[in-house]
Amino acid sequence: MTDTLALMGVKGGPAIRPGSHMPMSMLLRMAGKNIVIDAGLGVTRGICDQGVALTDIDLIVITHLHSDHYLELGPLFHTAWTAGLNHPIPVIGPKGLDTYWAGFQASMGFDIDLRIRDEGRCDFGSLADIHIIDEKHDFGDIAMHTMRNVHPPITDTFALRFDGPTSSVVLSGDTAYMPQMAPFAKNADLLVHEAMLRDGVEALCKRMTNGDDRLRTHILNSHTDAADVGRIAQDAGVKQLALNHFVPDGDPDFTDQHWTDAVRTHWNGPLFLGKDGMTITL
Repeated sequence: MTDTLALMGVKGGPAIRPGSHMPMSMLLRMAGKNIVIDAGLGVTRGICDQGVALTDIDLIVITHLHSDHYLELGPLFHTAWTAGLNHPIPVIGPKGLDTYWAGFQASMGFDIDLRIRDEGRCDFGSLADIHIIDEKHDFGDIAMHTMRNVHPPITDTFALRFDGPTSSVVLSGDTAYMPQMAPFAKNADLLVHEAMLRDGVEALCKRMTNGDDRLRTHILNSHTDAADVGRIAQDAGVKQLALNHFVPDGDPDFTDQHWTDAVRTHWNGPLFLGKDGMTITL
């Protein structure tokens, strides 16, 4: 079976609006395993739209604790549970993810207890087998390496590299420009990197109705210019490059051509501008 990566949600940030994509989630199918990376709003539907049953997820990885990356983790498990999940799924993520899991169970306690009592469902709490992310995790024939990236004010935030028997993929996570990303992604079959357009950030912040200049400061200090993404791909010698976590997203004043022109400053190789549901062969 060919290894693939599906970009199920490519929008930067948690808000959705008419015309926008969904927040962050990906599905990596490698060496016969189904690996979910991040669980932003829409992840459950996205997995099903890829033709994968929720009971067939083998591993979930959360890159950091911003809501657009893990808001739907609890609902994903609850929906999988009602669809027949009866065994633990390993969940690898930053410290503090267990607090979220406990809180979700508490918030849904009435329903969970009722379904166990009234429908004979298995125990719910043990379905998420949570592990704190480390520098390397082996999962069968797949090695997952991690690198702490730059996404202030969060410090437990990570880029991921998956190396399987026949392919490799690097996921930047949310990060400011890091020259170290190039050696981390060296010769990968695919680099998926977040991207922003500075002019688009200015337009986004001007329209914001419930934030102040701190949002602008955060975005500019914590994300990567699209031109620098092209620089990283060129320096790393990757075979393919895809953009995700677009900031801005859904703004008609910033088209695919704007993103392409910025990346092409340094990168002339195969380029995918991520769209919800896009599947890339590794």
